[in-house]
Amino acid sequence: MKAFGLVFVLFFACTGLSVSFAEEPDSLRKDSLQCVDGAPIASVKFQGLEHTKSHVVERELAHKAGGVFSHETFLSEKRRLEDLDLFTEISVTCEKTSDTLTFNLTYHFKEIFRWIPSPDSKTTDRDGLMLGLALANLNMFGEDIRAEVHYRTAVDPFFEKNEYAIYASSPYFLGIPLGWNIDFTRTDSWDNIRNFKDASWLLSLDVNWKMIPHFSVLGKLVYRYLEGGPGVLPEFGLGAAVDFRDSELDSRKGIYFESAVTHVGVGGSRGENYVEFLEDARAYYTFGRFVTGATALVRLRPGDVKNYDYFYHGGTNSFRGLEKPDEEHLGVHEMLLNLEERFVLLERRSASLWGVNFFYGIQLVAGFDGSVLWDNGAPGWENYEGAVYGGLHIVIPALDRIRFEVGYSPDKGEPKFTWGITGKTTTQRWRSR
Repeated sequence: MKAFGLVFVLFFACTGLSVSFAEEPDSLRKDSLQCVDGAPIASVKFQGLEHTKSHVVERELAHKAGGVFSHETFLSEKRRLEDLDLFTEISVTCEKTSDTLTFNLTYHFKEIFRWIPSPDSKTTDRDGLMLGLALANLNMFGEDIRAEVHYRTAVDPFFEKNEYAIYASSPYFLGIPLGWNIDFTRTDSWDNIRNFKDASWLLSLDVNWKMIPHFSVLGKLVYRYLEGGPGVLPEFGLGAAVDFRDSELDSRKGIYFESAVTHVGVGGSRGENYVEFLEDARAYYTFGRFVTGATALVRLRPGDVKNYDYFYHGGTNSFRGLEKPDEEHLGVHEMLLNLEERFVLLERRSASLWGVNFFYGIQLVAGFDGSVLWDNGAPGWENYEGAVYGGLHIVIPALDRIRFEVGYSPDKGEPKFTWGITGKTTTQRWRSR
């Protein structure tokens, strides 16, 4: 899981130490009464792009010179620009040209910090809390390329579970809407859930080619090496996704559906050889400040699956009715169901800490988790567990959100407190390793 020390930045922000806060953001600036629907646009300009190249912004815009202004279109543009995770403030102004019949449209930006040398933190269902150091750049070369270097160790006990990682990603490649993510990870720890020594090297490439609006072709190539075990475990997969969400990071309305097939392993006496069929469905609807989300993740793995690739459930990234996974919550196949209600207590707003620009928001959440794990055939009720949960999410840059939640499962009989970073729809996909 990708994470770094924004938790610490957020702490100082919330305590109010040397922090300046902007007013709640308005889509149109106060002096922009001329930005009315139907206003003819003579030119489009940008202000505040100190580190970001203009074409990074231009490819997200629908407004063009020669067109007309639409407030609804700008709100859609703003959501896409916020998804870049590069800006704390985005607004627009309109100024009459000399002929007084057309307007110059100007987008105003306040950029987020780029370089982050910081303490590092991460929480996983398997290793619990991990601490370390990280260096990240959120906008390399001004091209919306994100790169991170991490070292982390588990705290219970210290230095017995270690992880070294390098990540790089971008939604474009050479101007083409071909999103890519490279992950290089070295893990050296004992997996006390699946009972094996996880001394492994992982190099993966994920691509997302947006062929047409709302439709993507997905691809994956993975080289994984497990020391003292099966050795090389290659993976390759293909898939497709349909995405009608208004935003990827903080979805308020729309649907997302992904279907993918991945082949893992090469067989042999110590290796494994199976095919994974993945279905990931999400739907969101907003009424006022209430955001309803329903999600389902299903992964079926026919073939020869070994213990080091068993799924596990329990914790903030899978099933919040169980504080930590254990040997009783392992399976070859899985289904994770979720129904969540969010109340937007504080909409996203910008702030500055010692000259570092960032944003934050606060959401209250309550929901239901369903967990199904099984090994063979079709699952039955004995494979199902359910839980309710509630908590608080703090929306921040780079990490998406920090989640503080308490889950309760009737089967366990007592509340379980968990915390995590990034949205669960993302972290539940990372859990297998």
